[in-house]
Amino acid sequence: MNTKLIVSILAIAFVITFTIAALGNAAQGKLDVVRIEQLTGVKGELNEKEGVFTVRAPRTDLQVTTAGVKMNPAMGLTSYAAFMNAGGKTMVMGDTTLLEDQVNPVMSVALDSGLEVTALHNHFFWDSPKVMFMHIGGMGDEERLASAVGKDLRKSRTRAMAKAKRPKPISIRRKPRSIPKTLKA
Repeated sequence: MNTKLIVSILAIAFVITFTIAALGNAAQGKLDVVRIEQLTGVKGELNEKEGVFTVRAPRTDLQVTTAGVKMNPAMGLTSYAAFMNAGGKTMVMGDTTLLEDQVNPVMSVALDSGLEVTALHNHFFWDSPKVMFMHIGGMGDEERLASAVGKDLRKSRTRAMAKAKRPKPISIRRKPRSIPKTLKA
């Protein structure tokens, strides 16, 4: 038998096998965890019992103290996203760990990429620098969601953010003027 013919038959067999496997995973509601890892840029962990695949990215680039105690990134400074199949679509929910000056740029990336921002809050008192947590979510195409999470996580690691402009302090008088005097002034 001709070598080119054998190679062609094997290549076609491989493509058919790969296509059937991919369609089988989609039909069974299995996540393509390798693709999610590629698109997010983060290794993940599959909980087979729950059908949830989670990627975690500790913010090892941050040096945070809370009430003077140094925070361990794995103990409260970790961004994550959890993927799950739901009703023939993929659902993602997660939490992005940010510094104050990162909130607007990272939120813009998340929203522009099709993610929902469902909350923005802090976890700690007396933290320095101030750390914020942005909840993200979405429902739809697995590849689109994983790509959006990847963009969000990459942007959150960008340290060249411009400092947020703080409003100028206003002067508050101890004895406020009466309204008529203020209007005449």
